[in-house]
Amino acid sequence: MDLHHVLTLLTPTSWLFDEPLARHTTFKTGGPADALALPASEYEAVALINALQKSGIRHMVIGRGSNLLFTDAGYRGVIVKILDNMSDISFADDVITAEAGCSLSAAAHLSMKRGLSGMELISGIPGSVGGAVYMNAGAYGSEVKDVFLDAKVLLTDGSVVTYDNEAMKFCYRKSAVSDRGGVILSVRFKLFFGRSENIIQLMTEYTRRRKEKQPLDKASAGSTFKRPEGFFAGKLIEDAGLKGYSIGGAQVSEKHCGFVINKGDATSTDILRLIEHIQNTVLKQFGVMLEPEVKLIAGS
Repeated sequence: MDLHHVLTLLTPTSWLFDEPLARHTTFKTGGPADALALPASEYEAVALINALQKSGIRHMVIGRGSNLLFTDAGYRGVIVKILDNMSDISFADDVITAEAGCSLSAAAHLSMKRGLSGMELISGIPGSVGGAVYMNAGAYGSEVKDVFLDAKVLLTDGSVVTYDNEAMKFCYRKSAVSDRGGVILSVRFKLFFGRSENIIQLMTEYTRRRKEKQPLDKASAGSTFKRPEGFFAGKLIEDAGLKGYSIGGAQVSEKHCGFVINKGDATSTDILRLIEHIQNTVLKQFGVMLEPEVKLIAGS
């Protein structure tokens, strides 16, 4: 892999070589990537990703890494990280425009300060705007699609298009971009004006609920499993007797069994083995196969 040749294509882009992915995921695990790129603008991101695509170099775009599990072997290729380096946000009346790297929580709280409502229930989701739209993230019965207006998307053929809500084909934890491939560059959300005190009260209440019921003080990827039809993953796991169950440094949270947490010294292998143990145990006891919400990324 001629990474230094790729580097010369976009000299302003910042590069990190042999970069531990544990520094770039909320699970705090994962071995080194051959290279990690930090494009400083949408222009740089598009040019870099298209250059990688054309050269055949294996690559992947990430945001906060809040639903990713990289192996302990790391990633053979280039990771393109879109986070603080592409996180501008602007407002025009009741419409927010946010670059993909902007924190969803930051977008919600800035909207709150402007008296804009609609994002209160999803304000605590620990991910970037791009990642949240990519997987149609949701919480407390609300989903990103409920406030989504449109997005600028880089397609696999190198073109940049705008997808509206219909074109995104949102469904449970999926979108047209996650199905077909592509990279979300920026997003517009359509909110509505409300009473500031009501917005603050609602956001504060859901923040309190999260802190009370979820292990926010531990490294995790949020909810580990998708909600199985007719069931709740956390209850199935608890009813299977797995509350607090550990493999190495990975543990089923005692606070919320739907979360696998890193106690501090977990490896990706520990987490993967625990996920598989949970799946097998729940399937054996209840006949339900839990589908991970966390995406495992192979090393090569």
